[in-house]
Amino acid sequence: MIIGYARVSTEDQSLDGQLDALKAAGAERIFADKITGTARNRPELDRLLDQLRQGDVITVTKYDRLARSLRDLLDIVDTIQAQGAGFRSLAEDIDTTTPAGRLVFHVFASIAQFERERISERTREGLDAARKRGRVGGRHLPYPMSKRSRCAGCATKSCGPCLRSHSSSGSV
Repeated sequence: MIIGYARVSTEDQSLDGQLDALKAAGAERIFADKITGTARNRPELDRLLDQLRQGDVITVTKYDRLARSLRDLLDIVDTIQAQGAGFRSLAEDIDTTTPAGRLVFHVFASIAQFERERISERTREGLDAARKRGRVGGRHLPYPMSKRSRCAGCATKSCGPCLRSHSSSGSV
């Protein structure tokens, strides 16, 4: 069975274009959410995944309707495939029910993995370079320790001026 999934980010947006395209693609059932894609809790998508059967094909007009990030897309497609179903995106011409479609999808996945590793590598290189210049990571304090005055509330230098509220009893 071809199952459609449509999503728009706000109540003001219309699902009509997506619904028409999904019906034209042969979708027998269509689930639709009006919720931001960054929210992982999408009730209709969750309901679709719960009702998914082996041999079903989830179809979307564009893959960004199913997921906001490539990592999210990969996770959802893994869930779909684990249930013996397929995934199809009309705009990107991806269809994991065919060998060529699986190849294209896995090329996307490989590129995403490569990019994640490059970002991690660049971050490590940047931190190493900063350490060599005497910079240390972590949260910046509003005042250097040497310029902080003793706090009247707890008589330490560690909390600094205006960083803590103290009761009249002097306790923290």
